[in-house]
Amino acid sequence: MNIYDRINRRTYIIAEMSANHAGSLERAKEIIHAAKEAGADCIKIQTYTADTMTIDCHNKYFNITEGTWKGENLYSLYRKAYTPWKWQAELKEESEKIGIDFFSTPFDISSVDFLESIGIEFYKIASFELVDIPLIEYIASKNKPIIMSTGMGTLGEIEDAVNVVRKQRNNQLVLLKCSSAYPAITDEMNLKTMVNMRDTFNVPVGLSDHSMGSIGAVAAVAMGASVIEKHFCISRKIDNPDASFSMEANEFADMVRDIRLVEKAIGHVQYGITIQEKENRNFRRSIFAVEDIMSGESFTEENIKIIRPGYGLSPKYYKDIIHKKARKNIKRGTPISYDQID
Repeated sequence: MNIYDRINRRTYIIAEMSANHAGSLERAKEIIHAAKEAGADCIKIQTYTADTMTIDCHNKYFNITEGTWKGENLYSLYRKAYTPWKWQAELKEESEKIGIDFFSTPFDISSVDFLESIGIEFYKIASFELVDIPLIEYIASKNKPIIMSTGMGTLGEIEDAVNVVRKQRNNQLVLLKCSSAYPAITDEMNLKTMVNMRDTFNVPVGLSDHSMGSIGAVAAVAMGASVIEKHFCISRKIDNPDASFSMEANEFADMVRDIRLVEKAIGHVQYGITIQEKENRNFRRSIFAVEDIMSGESFTEENIKIIRPGYGLSPKYYKDIIHKKARKNIKRGTPISYDQID
């Protein structure tokens, strides 16, 4: 069963490792095990090098002046944050060994080719690559499931990306609402957009959540998210470019627990009495004799009433009974039933 089938069964929860390995292969493996323990369905990495992302240039265009990475140079940042390609087959093997899915975000054609060579089964497209139509076309041509983030995307840009996937006859696409800010603020999540994307493009949707805490993720599931992605770390104290907006293992586990509880609460369409309600149905109202009634005597507003508990006839029959006659003697406090009515 591939990811596209699994997300239709329950919310698919992705732990994004990104740069949280902080340059240590052993820590990367520790993150995989911790994510599995915390309840993640999948561990995700990123496949790029500084040279596949940008050029080594330090003029004003390549220096970051705002936000989490203020003061960094793009090339230097990517050198610091990347996951060495020589690790990635080993990390995939480690994930498979403990039973957690593994996939990656490629950022150029060469990284797609590399991931194909190690047998990757599905792909993520990052928000910043939403406009890289040639890259999306190449990924879609592999005919594997694609999860695509849409941060910063206009409706037209998202439509372009969706169309190029479909032109490759790849219908295994999931769109994620995303705020491409690090960390993102709750006020700008606009989760209703996620629902609109589902209705507009007729695909499963979810949330790639860069906010702190889990309220956005849990709310998204309640609104119909099929996929949740969160950055995951062992500790935010381990210095790396992604630590400040990543979830620690205990926080992630709490989020997973809350999501699974929300799924149970959403449940399925159910009318009538549930198993838990069965014992309480007798506390509903029904028709009772509130005075002694003799055989042949008429039922009146004085001698029968709609009261609790619910052992008598339904209140909807009250007006039908009034002025009819009792077939037998009925003691006060007796539920009214059809066999007592003449």
